[in-house]
Amino acid sequence: MIDSFYLAWRYLRYHRLRTLLLVASLSLIGFVPAALNQLLDESQRQLMARADSTPLIIGARGSRMDLVMNALYFSNDFPTPLAAGTTGRVMDSGLADAIPLHVRFKTRLAPIVGTTLDYFDFRGLAIRDGRQLGMLGECVVGGALAEKYNLKPGDHLISAPQDLFDMAGVYPLRMSVVGVLEKNGSPDDEVTFVDIQTAWVIDGLGHGHQDIEAIKDNALLLESRDNTRRASQKLDYYNEITEQNIDSFHFHGDPDTFPLTAVIVLPHNEKSAALLKGRYLTADNAQLIATPEVIHELLENIFRIKRLMDAIILVVAVAMGLSVILIFLLSLRLRAREIETVFNLGGSRSMVAQLIMAEIVLIVLLTTAVCVLLLGWLDSQSSDWVRYLLIQ
Repeated sequence: MIDSFYLAWRYLRYHRLRTLLLVASLSLIGFVPAALNQLLDESQRQLMARADSTPLIIGARGSRMDLVMNALYFSNDFPTPLAAGTTGRVMDSGLADAIPLHVRFKTRLAPIVGTTLDYFDFRGLAIRDGRQLGMLGECVVGGALAEKYNLKPGDHLISAPQDLFDMAGVYPLRMSVVGVLEKNGSPDDEVTFVDIQTAWVIDGLGHGHQDIEAIKDNALLLESRDNTRRASQKLDYYNEITEQNIDSFHFHGDPDTFPLTAVIVLPHNEKSAALLKGRYLTADNAQLIATPEVIHELLENIFRIKRLMDAIILVVAVAMGLSVILIFLLSLRLRAREIETVFNLGGSRSMVAQLIMAEIVLIVLLTTAVCVLLLGWLDSQSSDWVRYLLIQ
């Protein structure tokens, strides 16, 4: 039997191209469904882990999926804005803690997440280099983002408008990077964090400019009489917040009406969660969402598609199997003279059968080895692939 494997190996090596194509085709048929299952298992683990750690979210009425994906994974699907006063009302209820989120803008590199320091404690995010947010206009960046673009404390990032044709007069804000977070294998590694008020400055709700009382150039004033002075559009607005100009930054309007994209709700116990859900059942302008339920719906849709893909792959695998059988049958006809030579040398039909079986076994072993190597490589990359391909 060892002689049969030796001869089969020599034959496969001699016909390298045919062997390579056959092994590659069979490896793909074996790898694709296994890889699909591996990626879906990893996506289910990541999605449910994030959802289970964030049990409840309040957002404006609208798409539940867009709201959850924006709040948990900072996706580009921007939900309808929610009034910031919702955070205070949840806290005043005594039933839960609340963490506001404002996720609408980006730098050139990543989403900008406006929130409070409570978010860092909630997610277990620790500073690796530099320090935590301490002043308006500062930002900290995720560990993976910092490594990818070589960011460090002292660098600067500039916010980008939501679209290129934004006519609302929202100016890009130049933000100082004061800290880099430890990586924790979550979407938080890939974003830029700012204080919620800094997010509102980016949104155009707050600004800083020259001291109107100190203006001497009448061209910068629309009105100047008695104790009233109104500035014109020629007034210089600051696009960076520094220690020298921070006192000039201010907001116009009621902060409780300023926009949020979501509020993360952390109920004190199951009874508190039930009471909060009851309060928002009939709310006209807000909805309270149990994130695990929404993620379950998403996973059901994904696995429904997977079942369709499994059926397609099965059909392709059957077709490939029949093709391989045909290849071997044609190979036997083409090798008729070789087989005749084996008979002339005293070989039996069983010996020819052993040679054919040895070739099949070697091809199966090579295919298995390739699949194992590919799946091992995919396992080391699956966490990142899931975030880039399925979640974001």
